[in-house]
Amino acid sequence: MNGYVRPAIDTPVFRDADGEVIPYGNRWPGSPPEETYSVDTHPERFAPLHAVGDALVAYLRETFEIEVEDGVHVAEDLNSPSSFDVLRAVRLRPADPRCAPVTFVFDAYPGLSVHSGLLFDAHYPLCGCDACDEEWQTVAGELEQHVFAVVTGNFREAVVPDVELPVQHALTFPEGGASGQSRAEGFPPERLARAREVLGTVADGWEPWPRSQESLVGGA
Repeated sequence: MNGYVRPAIDTPVFRDADGEVIPYGNRWPGSPPEETYSVDTHPERFAPLHAVGDALVAYLRETFEIEVEDGVHVAEDLNSPSSFDVLRAVRLRPADPRCAPVTFVFDAYPGLSVHSGLLFDAHYPLCGCDACDEEWQTVAGELEQHVFAVVTGNFREAVVPDVELPVQHALTFPEGGASGQSRAEGFPPERLARAREVLGTVADGWEPWPRSQESLVGGA
């Protein structure tokens, strides 16, 4: 997105028992070894995601007409509590109610959860285990794609009646997209009821966030 620049971050280096640098993201040419599943050797490699999250929050609050609420209590926006201690949480709510709000939840893993609109939670990294072999730069790109899809109005949610997986979402990116479906049982009933009511007013998807007057004048 125009005006946003990912902060310069020194990539942390981690070594294996033999002193060799671990090439996260390229460790397994084939299937990962069985013993690497459910093993999370260096979760601290994801610490740069907090700097990326901070940069996204700062950019959004400078660029768009939004209300910002900063406090760990807004982590309650997540559909279920974070699996880790919450260090910071920030809710960004556009002035136009037809636009999807976003809440960033920074946790002690270290990672980020992002709650978008009314029902969609995403976690970054999705899984930090050795088998999945995620590295922070790729995860940061996924986080940025998600946030900017919401901001530009390329995010849809729906609660579809009489189907097995009624809670649905879709994000559209410049190249491709992502979507998913969930059972209703995974959501608080009162949240689902409100979503059914509100999403009827944005049936074609959430609207793009309105830019602030300052950003329009400054050409950000």
